[in-house]
Amino acid sequence: MTEQIRTVPTTTHWGTYLARTNGSRLLALDPHPDDPDPTRIGESVADASSGVGRLRTPLVRRGWLEDGPGPADRPGSRRRGDDEYVAVDWDTAASLVADEITRVRAQHGNRAIYGGSYGWGSAGRFHHPQSQVHRFLNLAGGYTRSVDTYSSAAITVILRRVAGGWQTAMDSTPTFEEIAEHGSLVVAFGGLALRNTQVNDGGLGAHLSPGAQRTAARAGVDFVSVSPLRTDAAEFLNATWLPARPGTDVAIMLGLAHEIVAAGRHDQDFLARCTTGWDVFEDYLMGRSDGVAKTAGWAAAISGIDADTLRTLAVRIATERTVISTSYSVQRADHGEQAPWMALTLAALSGSMGRPGGGFGCGLGALHRNGMRLNRVPAASFPQGVNGVADFIPVARISDLLTRPGREFDYDGGRYTYPDIRLVYWVGGNPFHHHQDLNRLAAAWQRPDTVIVHEHFANALARHADIVLPAATFAERTDFAAGREDPFLMAMVAASPPPGDVLTDYEIFARIAEKLGLEEKFTENRTAAEWVDELYERTRKRAATLDVQLPEWAELVERGRVRLPDLDRPEKPYAALRANPEAHPVATPSGRLEIYSTTIAGFGYADCPPHPTWLEPSEWLGSPLAQRFPLALVSGQPERRLHSQFDNGAYSRAGKINGREPVLINPADAAVRGIADGCVVRLFNNRGACLAGAVLSADIRPGVVRLSTGAWYDPLTPGGLDVHGNPNVLTPDHGTSALAQGPSAHTALVQVELWSGPVPDITVFGPMPGPPDRSAQPSSGGPE
Repeated sequence: MTEQIRTVPTTTHWGTYLARTNGSRLLALDPHPDDPDPTRIGESVADASSGVGRLRTPLVRRGWLEDGPGPADRPGSRRRGDDEYVAVDWDTAASLVADEITRVRAQHGNRAIYGGSYGWGSAGRFHHPQSQVHRFLNLAGGYTRSVDTYSSAAITVILRRVAGGWQTAMDSTPTFEEIAEHGSLVVAFGGLALRNTQVNDGGLGAHLSPGAQRTAARAGVDFVSVSPLRTDAAEFLNATWLPARPGTDVAIMLGLAHEIVAAGRHDQDFLARCTTGWDVFEDYLMGRSDGVAKTAGWAAAISGIDADTLRTLAVRIATERTVISTSYSVQRADHGEQAPWMALTLAALSGSMGRPGGGFGCGLGALHRNGMRLNRVPAASFPQGVNGVADFIPVARISDLLTRPGREFDYDGGRYTYPDIRLVYWVGGNPFHHHQDLNRLAAAWQRPDTVIVHEHFANALARHADIVLPAATFAERTDFAAGREDPFLMAMVAASPPPGDVLTDYEIFARIAEKLGLEEKFTENRTAAEWVDELYERTRKRAATLDVQLPEWAELVERGRVRLPDLDRPEKPYAALRANPEAHPVATPSGRLEIYSTTIAGFGYADCPPHPTWLEPSEWLGSPLAQRFPLALVSGQPERRLHSQFDNGAYSRAGKINGREPVLINPADAAVRGIADGCVVRLFNNRGACLAGAVLSADIRPGVVRLSTGAWYDPLTPGGLDVHGNPNVLTPDHGTSALAQGPSAHTALVQVELWSGPVPDITVFGPMPGPPDRSAQPSSGGPE
C-alpha cells in the first residue's frame, strides 16, 4: 500500500514551512515557496522529533523518589545531573506534581515557587509555554518571576531611564528601506550578523531582512562593522571591518565623539533643545573633569583600531546621514548599559538624530524585525491572569536566587530580597543553555527541594530535573502565530500526533490542575482546539477595529498565511522630539534624551555612572588576567539553530567538528598552539573547561575566539569538563551593573590548547539515564 504523504502549514521562530507528514510522523519541513531567503534550521526538526533522545513518558529521578523532596546535595543524596530516572504513568506524575505544589505552598508560601520560562518555546499564540506556565502558577496562588531577558536586559533598562523606553527607541530606529532612501552611512557596533535575521520572536512569515539590507547596499549606503568578527556583516554589504578588541566599543564611540566635538561639528541645536546633561558629559569627554581627553588616540590604544581610521570615520559621521547602531551582543558584557547609552549620545551629537534614515539604531539587525517595517495588528494570546506574588529577580540572577535566600540585591534603583526557593517549575527554554557559568548553576541547582520541567528531549535541563514531563513540539500542536510585529499571520497545523505518552503543555497543566481543584479555572471548559478558535476570533475582532479583515480560520489553514496590511504609523518619536520637544517629550523625567541622568546619579551605583563612561571590564585583552588567559571569548547566536533548539537534529549536527561545536580561531593564534584545522581543542579558564572543534579563519581578530551558544551541555562528571562545546561553562555569572543586572557573557578570557587524550563520546543526544522501570513506581500519593 502506497504511503499517503500530505503537507500542512506551520510556523517557527525561524520561518514558515509546509510540513510533510504521513499522518503519524513528521517527515520534513519544506520552506514556504514564497520565502526569498529561507534558513536551513528546519532541517533539524524531523529526525530530532523521532530520535532516541525524544522523551516519550513521564520520568522521575530515582533519588527524589527514594529520599523525598529536598536539596539534592544532602549527605547521601544523588545529585541532579548524576542520577537515573524511573518511568511513571501520567496519573502518578500529575499527583506527584500537585502534591509537591500543595506541600510547598503550605509550608513555605507561593513565593518559594520559581516559575522559569523563556519566550522562544513556541511561536504559537496559545501553545506558548511561558503563557501556559504563568497562567497555571497564577491560578495556584502565584510565583516568584523574572524580569527582562538574557538577550537585551541592559539595553532595556538603560533606555527606560534615559531614552523614553526601549519601544520608543525601537520605533525611532530607521528601517533598511528608509536608510536606502535617505541614509549614507551605518556604523554598526557589534556588527549586523545575517545569522541573527534568521529568527524572530513570535514567528517569522518570510525572510525579508536580507533583501532589505541588499537594497540599502545597492542604493550606495556604506556600512562599517565594529566587531572582532568579519562575518558579523553580510558579504554583500561590502562593509568596512574595524576588528576591535571585545568590550571596547564605548571607548571607540567616545573617541569618535571627541573628534566631532573638537572640530565643532556636533549638533549643538539638537543637544540644547532635545537633550539634558550635555554640559556635564562634554566636560568628561574633553577631559576637563578627569584630566583624560577621550581622543581618537586614547581610543586607539584601548581598542586596537588605528587613530587615523577613527578620525576619518568621525568626519563622515558628522557630515553624512548616519545611523549609529548597537547589537544586543555589546550590552551583554560588564557595564553593558554604557554601550547603548553612548551610541544614543553619539547619534544625538552627530546631526542625524530624528532625521529620515539616520539616528540611533536600537539593535538594528539583531532580530529579523529590527530594521523592518512592522505591522500594527495586535494578536490575542492565552490569558495569564494575575500573579499574587510580588517577588521577582532580574532574569540572569537565577544562581544567586537559589544560593542566596534572604540576601538583598539592587536593581534599577530598588533594593529587593531573594526569596527562599523550594520548587522550580520550568516550561520552555533551557537555563543550561542560556545561563552563564554553568558549573556554578549546576551546583546552585542542587539546592531546591524539587525541580519540575516540561521537555521534548533528554537534554541537560531534563537530566537535572526531579520530575520530567514529556511535552509535544510545535509540529504536534495546532495553533496560529503572529510574530512580534511580523507582517504575516500564520497557521500552525499539527503535522503528526505526539509520540508515546507525550502530551501538550496545556494537557499536562489541565491534568495537574484537576488534582489541585483548578481544572475549570485553568481550562474554562475549553479544549485546546476551542482555545485556538477563541484566540483567533479575538484577533479577528481586534484587527477589525483597525479596518483589517482577517479570513475565517478554515481559510487561514487553507492559505497557510496571510500578509497583513501596512497600516499608517505615527511620526517616529525622536523625529517628533526634534521637531518640537515641548509638544512631543519622551518618557524621561526631563522629557528629553538624558545624556546625564540625575535619577541614575541618585542611585549611587559605582558600576553605573550617571553619564556614558568607559569602564574597564573585569576581563579583557588589556587586563592583567590576559597574561594567564590571553584569548577573549565571544559567544553569539549560532548559524545552524535558534539558541539550543534542535541541536540534536541533522542540520545542527552536520556543522559539528568531530562531534563538537566549532570554535573559530585566528591562524596566528592556532599556530603558536600547534592547532590545525579540525583538531579537537580544550578551552578553559578558572570557571571551567570544554572541548570544541577548531576552525581556523582570518575572519576573526587575533587574540579572540568565537564559540557559538547552544551546544547541549554534556559534562563528563557534574561540574566537570563539558565535552560538547558549550561556551557558558566559561562565561562569568555577574550582573552588567547594579542598574540592570543583565548577563555579562561577553566579558570572558580563556586559554586554548590542543586536546591530546581520547575524545569522549557525546552522550546528551541519547536517552535519559536509567532504563524505564515501572516496578519502582510509587503510589499516587507520592513519597512520604
